[in-house]
Formats: sequence, structure tokens, C-alpha cells
Amino acid sequence: MSQVDNRVFQMNRHPLKTFTLGLQHVLAMYAGAVIVPLIVSSQLGFTVEQTTYLVAIDLLMCGIATLLQVFTNRFFGIGLPVVLGCAFQAVMPMVVIGNEYGIPYIYGAILAMGLFVVVFSGLFGKMIRFFPPVVTGSVVTIIGITLIPVAFGNLGGGVGSEDFGSPQNLILGFSVLIFIILLNKFSKGFLRAISVLLGLLLGTLAAVLMGQVDGTPVAQAGWFHAVQPFYFGAPKFNATAILTMIIVAMVGIAESTGVFMALGKIVGRDLSSKDLARGYRAEGLAIFVGGLFNAFPYTTFSQNVGLIQMSRVKTRDVIVVAGGLLILLGFVPKIAAVTLLIPDAVLGGAMVAMFGMVISSGLRMIGSQVDLNRHENLFIIACSVGMGLGVTVAPEIFQSLPTTLRILTDNGIVAGTFTALVLNVLFNGVKQPSGKEQHAETEEPFVA
Repeated sequence: MSQVDNRVFQMNRHPLKTFTLGLQHVLAMYAGAVIVPLIVSSQLGFTVEQTTYLVAIDLLMCGIATLLQVFTNRFFGIGLPVVLGCAFQAVMPMVVIGNEYGIPYIYGAILAMGLFVVVFSGLFGKMIRFFPPVVTGSVVTIIGITLIPVAFGNLGGGVGSEDFGSPQNLILGFSVLIFIILLNKFSKGFLRAISVLLGLLLGTLAAVLMGQVDGTPVAQAGWFHAVQPFYFGAPKFNATAILTMIIVAMVGIAESTGVFMALGKIVGRDLSSKDLARGYRAEGLAIFVGGLFNAFPYTTFSQNVGLIQMSRVKTRDVIVVAGGLLILLGFVPKIAAVTLLIPDAVLGGAMVAMFGMVISSGLRMIGSQVDLNRHENLFIIACSVGMGLGVTVAPEIFQSLPTTLRILTDNGIVAGTFTALVLNVLFNGVKQPSGKEQHAETEEPFVA
């Protein structure tokens, strides 16, 4: 283990600061984590009790999946400050499987999907040679660009809401964004590191004073929730359903690879094919365990990369705290419901800053490590970023394609990543990147 890696893993001396930074990560990914069970529940007609279980087990498994990645060993865990959550690209395939075959077939396919990733993780680990800086920088840039519309949708109050784009929502959202900007301008150290959390707290307080916060979810939520294996019954298996979820797994691996490489650059660690294989194996294990308890497929959450880049806190103990908090939220629904009080507009204002930092991180990779005097590299960046953005703003262009193909085209990150990979092989061929290419310029991590 390198000197940089050892420094990244050292424990912070102030438990309260570590807890606060971990809470910030939970708040940053919470909305994205719970939206998957809420969408699946609404599409498949689940009851309130079933939906409550799905949200609780989802948060619990997010925490377990995160810890599986943070604590590395010879078999699984990439050992980076990575947070895992539900894979967005799995939503529609699961809904289709549930409507066509039934709920038990969803979890049979998820179990098979997890085993597939675990078994073939070593083969996937060799994909590092397909991710030189021109591809990695493009993918990270695409990740940030495709997340910006999500941020603005929340900032407006939630797409489809009656008050979307109302003056109150805009004031709340942009006030949070401005507060975060000013805090990063005029503060240093710990205050700058928790600027997002402070923005969320003050924004929610302002929303309370404006009468835009409803405390009903907290009042109705219970204090304890026990997990139950096979909550929806014994899993059933169907070849088509399994193949569909395996395709989803490949999509998730492509996205996770970009996030792993980005985090490796941020913390100053050169990732080998074995490191990637352990990361994939941890994801596969999390997917399989989640399937046993009727949760969902899990993948790395790119929004937390922006938070790490913004806070400059790269120690894994913060992520351990975040994983522990997610597990706690999964057992205590009433605590979890408190986070539902954060208005969409407040969350959106913070998201704009975080996701924008992901874009700047990708651009820094490209500017510092890619030869931009070569027309081929410019062409790879242009087409891959253009494809990622195009699919994000106009996903309906592929609606006539079969469902299995649309898994690869409905997600701008996946479409852009695939474009970058193909064009890089076409123009530059395949070669093992050198240590100089893999190592990004990094700042000293802030230790609270």
C-alpha cells in the first residue's frame, strides 16, 4: 500500500467532525437512494407498508454495500472513499420484469445478476487498459453534465410538481447555492468542508419559516423496522429476465469503472486490474445480498465524487461513518423520515454545486493528462461528451428500440462511455496506460 493510500485511510482525530462529514455524504445521496424504491413501488402498485419496507431495506443495504467497498481485502473491496446506492439504470428493467412475469422474478434475476458480477469480476478488472486519461476524463465530465438536469429539476421544486419553478422554490434553491459559494470563498478548513451540509440545514430552516415543510412523514413513521429475507416470497427465475439484468450489470460496471478511476485520481492512487476486480466483486456481493432481502442492484454514486472534490476530504473513515448512518436509518424509519423534510429546492441548490465540481474534475483530468494537440483526442472528447449530453436531453429518440437495447441508450453516462471507449480503440488502439498517465494531479487531503 502506497504512502498516499495510507494517509487517505488514517482516522480523523475529531469524532464530531468525522460524523458531520459522514452525515453530509448521506444527505447528498439520500434522495437518489430512495427514489428507486419509490418509483418501483408506484409502477408496480405496492402498498404503503410494502413501500416503507423497500425504502428501509434500501437504506440498510446502501450502508452495507458501502462498507463492503471501503474495507478492502484480497477478495473484495476497492478501498476508496466510495458510496454505493441503487442503480438508476435498473429501474425500468425491474418494472418491466415485474409487470410481465411477477415480483419474485425480479429478485431471481437480481440474485443471478449478483453472482454473474462476482464470478466474472476478474475479467472485468482487465478493462483498465480501455480507460486511458482521454476516456476517464471524458466519462467524469459526462457524469457531471448528465447530473446537472437532475439538480435543476430538484431546484425548481421537483419536475411535475404543482409549484415547479415558483418564486419560493427559486429563492430557496439559489439561496442555498449562493451560501455554499460564499462559504467556499470566505472560509477554510472544516467550515469549507461541510459547506454543503450547512447549506442544506439553513435552507431547510428557511423553508420551515416559509411554511414549506410538512412534518407528517416523521409523525407517521415507526421507531424500528426489522429486515426480512424474501419479503416478497421465494425468488423465481426466468432466462429473459436474468439476461436483462446481466445487461444492466454490464452498464453498472462501465459506470462504476469511471467513478473508480476518478476517485483514484482524486486520492492519488494508481488502480490496478486487481483493484478494479475487488471493486466489482464487492458490488456483485452487495447485489446478491440485497436480492436476498428484496432490495435492489447497487452501484457507485457519482454525486458523492463531487462532494469529495468540493470538501477535499478524502479519508475513508468519513465514508465508514456514512455507511453506518445508512444502516441506522434502515433500522429506524422515523430517523430516516427526518431527511425527507429537506425540500427538493434546497437539495437542488446544493446539487448544482456538487455536480458542477464533477464536471470541473473531469476537465482537469483532460487538461493535465491528455495531449489536446492531437485531433484524435479532441474528436473522442467531442463525440463522447456530445453523445452523453444528447441522450440526457432527448432520451425519447430511442423509444422505438427493444427494451434490452434501450438499457444501453436511455442513460447518457452509459452512451457517452461506450462512445469514448469505441473511439479510443479506433483512434488510439489498446495499450496499458503508464503510471504517469494514470496519476492525476491531486491536492493534499484535508484531515478534520
